[in-house]
Amino acid sequence: MANGSGTSGGWRGMNGTQRKLALALAAAFLVIMAVIMLANAESSLSDQRASGYFLRTDLVWSWEWTSMIAWFTVFPVIWLAVKWIRPPRVPWIVTGIALVVGSIVASGGHVLLMVGLRHLYYAATGAGTYQFFDGIENKPLYEYRKDVGSYLQFVAIFTLAQWLIARAATAPVAGPTMLAVNDGAVTHLIPVDEIESVAAAGNYVEIAWRGRTLLHRATLAAVEAELGQPFLRIHRGRLVRRAAIRRIETDKSGDFTVELASGATLRGSRRYRPAD
Repeated sequence: MANGSGTSGGWRGMNGTQRKLALALAAAFLVIMAVIMLANAESSLSDQRASGYFLRTDLVWSWEWTSMIAWFTVFPVIWLAVKWIRPPRVPWIVTGIALVVGSIVASGGHVLLMVGLRHLYYAATGAGTYQFFDGIENKPLYEYRKDVGSYLQFVAIFTLAQWLIARAATAPVAGPTMLAVNDGAVTHLIPVDEIESVAAAGNYVEIAWRGRTLLHRATLAAVEAELGQPFLRIHRGRLVRRAAIRRIETDKSGDFTVELASGATLRGSRRYRPAD
């Protein structure tokens, strides 16, 4: 389990460092894609000038931006596939099969949307009918051979980005050794390493300790800040002590069940699912 909380829980589950890193990686990726688009368009225009064949500049550029829009539409699917279909969560052979199937699906989606956009642009600008690789046999296979290299690069980039974001999770820091809990007229000094979980209950929190449930007047956010990294948020209204977790079972929906050392089971939301 990763040290940072919620490293697989989406944008809201990231800490500040992770968010900044994610934005920096996204910005760098966009710049790289823009440079590639510029280089490809200028290269095509140079080749045309050298051959004496001239095509409207905007049409040449349309080949590039339609391809980029198509890829950006496919990117979320590739990102999620990289996130969920990888060892050790998924066996290596299944991961390999998924990688091959994913390349076919990604290329198909890229080609269909790209060609559709080009047809629309050509018609809207009075350029006639767009010819998809006119004169080339087996056009889908031709495009697939071109796309598979880009697809593998995107998979590698997304894998690295997700690894870097997970690594940017804040390292555990020492929390308090005791927590003062007011339970009516009695104040309990509870060793933090004996608390199993904390759940929100209106203006109070319920603290599970030694088989008892103590009601403490505080917000869950305040208790979470006081307890620090030894505790992990698994749900909008629930914290658990990391060291008390014995097993995590994930459902198909992405939600999960946490089994604690005491045998108690708690439900967690996929938004706060801990990383492997």
